[in-house]
Amino acid sequence: MEPKKIVIAMDSFKGSATSLELADWLESGIHRVQPDIQVTKIPIADGGEGTIAALMLALNGRCLTVEVNNPLGEATKAFFGITDQQVAFIEMAKASGITLIEQTEANALQASSYGLGQLIVAALDQGAKEIYVGIGGSATNDGGVGMAQALGVSFKDAHGQEIAPGAAGLAELATIDISQLDPRVSQTAFHMLSDVANPLTGDNGAIRIYGGQKGLPEHRMAEVDGWMQQYRQRISDLVGEDIGARAGAGAAGGVGTALMAFCQADFYQGIDKILELLQVEKQMATANAVITGEGFMDAQSINGKAPIGIAKMAKRYDLPVIAIVGGAADELAPLYEAGIDLVLGAVNRPMTLAEAMDHVKINVINAGETAARALMI
Repeated sequence: MEPKKIVIAMDSFKGSATSLELADWLESGIHRVQPDIQVTKIPIADGGEGTIAALMLALNGRCLTVEVNNPLGEATKAFFGITDQQVAFIEMAKASGITLIEQTEANALQASSYGLGQLIVAALDQGAKEIYVGIGGSATNDGGVGMAQALGVSFKDAHGQEIAPGAAGLAELATIDISQLDPRVSQTAFHMLSDVANPLTGDNGAIRIYGGQKGLPEHRMAEVDGWMQQYRQRISDLVGEDIGARAGAGAAGGVGTALMAFCQADFYQGIDKILELLQVEKQMATANAVITGEGFMDAQSINGKAPIGIAKMAKRYDLPVIAIVGGAADELAPLYEAGIDLVLGAVNRPMTLAEAMDHVKINVINAGETAARALMI
């Protein structure tokens, strides 16, 4: 088969190359083999890092930079995207991301999502009537309290004082007051994008599943989850529903709960909604093959990650799907069963991670050539 049109829909190789860079390099490799083939490049992200860049490029939006608090309350710069239709796109990781601070026990207990709330306020100040919030890559375990505080919600202890920032503050929480919530929130449609569907608490909740990667030691898990349980009950008492039981309530250390409770946000698997916004399916309807991929593919890629969402969509049109990856797990059967037809590693010889990152461009160009030749077989 000699395909006439290939859709490239790559996620980024985090820390190494953006999704658009990867698409450009793959196109170069493909054109070594078939110079006349039509290549459609769609930058992809799943609600985490790179989401704004992908969407603004596709939707002709613009990015605005503002000063916000990082997870420890220090000033930092972060940006969000907005379109001419007053639709804003925010990445939590820009203001409250795990890469902005060290992952220590102290930071895991003190990190606040306040900066995310500041980004939301900035979007409202620009006239946003609809806001998409990608909540991947968070540093926080505060239940979204910081975010809500930036929007005007008050969280007080038994003495009527505002609680401390971060997860530690949840231990003191006695009352929640929404009387000063920014009135624009109720006039705005909020959508939460996440590849995490965990509830807020319990064995599958925010703390026990994700607390460790944010610096929380195992011996503190039960205690902090207990604080989160108290927070969950306070939210339930306030809104008359156990929000913490919903899918996605535990995303981003509980920010999902706050978005649902205070902003009435609806929840989408990040990749599903983004593929819809980017009109990827429209491009696949006229394509002959699809190339996707990410930095590392393993069994976790099946759970809402971009390449699998793309592969499932491609299979509606019976298209072959090749995944270009920086690395892959030893067992690939689950990926093939999920719709990937061929996994190609971009690394073509033994090398260190540093070497692979240094040579990513030429490696990906070569992988594009290999993919094109595979499609011709």
